[in-house]
Formats: sequence, C-alpha cells, structure tokens
Amino acid sequence: MARVLIASDKFKGSMTAAEVGAAVAAGIRHVLPNADVSVVPVADGGDGTVAAAVAAGFVAIPVRATGPTGEPVETSYARRGEIAVVELADVSGLVRLPGGEFAPMTATSRGTGEVIDAAITAGCRRVVLGIGGSASTDGGAGLLRALGARLLDAEGADIGDGGAALDRLDTIDLAALRERLAGVEITVACDVDNPLTGPHGAAAVYGPQKGADGAQVAALDAALTHWADVIAEATGNDLRDRAGAGAAGGVGFAAVAVLGATLRPGIELVLELVDFGAQLAGADLVVTGEGMLDEQTLYGKAPAGVAAAAGEADVPVVAVCGRNTLTAKRLRTAGFTAVYSLTEIEPDVRRCFTDGAVLLRRLGARLAAEHLPPEFAAAPSELDSQPG
Repeated sequence: MARVLIASDKFKGSMTAAEVGAAVAAGIRHVLPNADVSVVPVADGGDGTVAAAVAAGFVAIPVRATGPTGEPVETSYARRGEIAVVELADVSGLVRLPGGEFAPMTATSRGTGEVIDAAITAGCRRVVLGIGGSASTDGGAGLLRALGARLLDAEGADIGDGGAALDRLDTIDLAALRERLAGVEITVACDVDNPLTGPHGAAAVYGPQKGADGAQVAALDAALTHWADVIAEATGNDLRDRAGAGAAGGVGFAAVAVLGATLRPGIELVLELVDFGAQLAGADLVVTGEGMLDEQTLYGKAPAGVAAAAGEADVPVVAVCGRNTLTAKRLRTAGFTAVYSLTEIEPDVRRCFTDGAVLLRRLGARLAAEHLPPEFAAAPSELDSQPG
C-alpha cells in the first residue's frame, strides 16, 4: 500500500493548509483508493502557525487582546502541556488593521504580549512565538509593556503606543517584566536577518510595506535607534545589529535583547511541533506546497524546509502550488522531484483562486499516477474524470 504524507502551507488568500491537504488527498485517493494518506498542515512561523499546531494535536485557547491600532480582537494561542504557540500575525498583524488602513507610526505589538501573558498566566513555561506579518514598527515595545515593562518619558509618565512614541522615551523599568518571565523560555520563529536599524533595518526595509513614506521611515529609524540606546543602557548589551533584530518591526530585537529569546527558522520549529520526523517514517512520497513557488521559497519558506527534511530521510518530494517561477534546475537543487501548479491546468488566475480545491484534486490525481507505484495507479485516461 502506498503511503503519502501531505505537508503543505496555505495558499495565501485562497485556501488554508488543511484545505490544500484535503484536496490533494482526495485526488490521490481517486487514483489510489487504498492509499494511506496523512495530512499534516505546516507553516513557516507566520499566519497559519497556530492552525498547524492545532492540527497536530495542540488545543486552541481563545484570547481577547489589543489589535495593532487599539481595537480588541479575538485571537487564540495553541497549547500542549506547558508549551504555547503564539502567532503575532493574528493579533498584531497587517490582517488586523481596521479597514486595511495602515498606521505606520502608531501601530503596536501590545496584543502579542497580551497573548503571551495569558499563556504564562495559564501555566505555560515555554512559548514559541511566530512573528511574521507584523503591522507595527515599534521595536517590540508594545509587547514588552504587556509583559510588565514601564516605558517612561522625562517627566516619569508612560509614553504612547507605536514606533513614533519611542523618541520620547527616557527610561525603561524592567523589574516587573523580569519577575513575570522568570522560568519562562521564549523561542522565536524568525526567517529574516535584518538588524534593527540602518539601511537594512526594520523601518527602512519593512516600513514602506506598512504604509510609511520616506519621512516616516527616517523618523521611525531614529526612534528605533534611540530605543536601542535605552535598552542597551538598561540591560548592558547592545543587540541592535543582531541578525533578525529587525524582524516584525523590531519585535525580534525586543525578544532577544530583553526576553532572552532564541531565534530559529520558522519551518524548523513548526516541523518539530508537528512531530514531522515521526510522521515521515515509512512514507513513499511527500507532497508539500504554497501559493507561489519562487526564489523566496528557497529561503526559509515551508516547502523548502519540508523538502530538506524529507530529503534527509531519502523520501521523494513533489510540490503543488498556484504558480511556479523556479527553474527545473533550482527545483532539483532544493530537493523537489517535480512541481505541479494550478496555472498549468487553468490559465485563468481568478479560477485558480475560486476553484482551487477542484484543481488541486486534479493535480493530486496526476502526481499519484506519476510518482507512486504503477501497480496501484489508475490509467492516465482516468485523470480527466476528476470529480468537480
């Protein structure tokens, strides 16, 4: 009996990782009704990370927290034992901006800290934090405040939220935060190597994606530089140039400089959380994917991580995607045996979004016929009869 492991990320804006897996599995079973097909949704530390953990057996714990512009949002973290998985994107991310309107100077990471605080209150002692998709450039100040830090101006008053307010910071009181975090281990899923400040820093590189114009980028970078100065004085360590400090508008910096966090590639963390190694045992084929396979895929995205892990176990890997821009040589080097894209069988991109499940079932049937033991596969002529 053929055994297939489907470990795909979401198709952003179209299908969740679980939905992608279900559609591909249906296509495989159409060709191989007796195939042993397992679906293990994965993510790279951004949106979908909590969903992947829940699919792997974690329990979703609902939390109400502060959104990036102050409105309350309903979110959740995933828990198993003393481990909590927190997803910044779902509470402090761009997707949580009311009406999609940017707030580059005032958006806050406070809600992410509130979710972490809720997990600690519930008894969690290890927090895995995915930080992709941030709406703010506040250096992680909001997150630290939610965990007990006091950020005070020269008159001893609390400063406001957002990156722009950091230029008024005079002192930071970390006593309550340190007490709160005693005995808690923080691991951050981070896939960028930007420093906090400068031409490759959080404001310069990611500020425009969050609505900041040239003058605002300069102001935010200056505020983050001042923030780093104050943190260095308070902690005795200057980590503004640490690779990954600029991640999520500087949340990476706050995590390593104040919380003592470890930064790790997101997909590595997620594969550990879902126990991918054990799932991989005995597989004849692994199917992975995401909406777009491109050069970014090869640098820390979920499909590349899955391909690397499967390759170490000598299990062949094929990918499904909405669109592929990688050459066959690049794909082979990254460990992919083949790639199947929706645009190959449906050139209308709109239909790829609206009818993705139907098209993925067809791709699932095709890859089953072409990459699984021939004695189990249906004849090629049967592939066009996919249920729709």
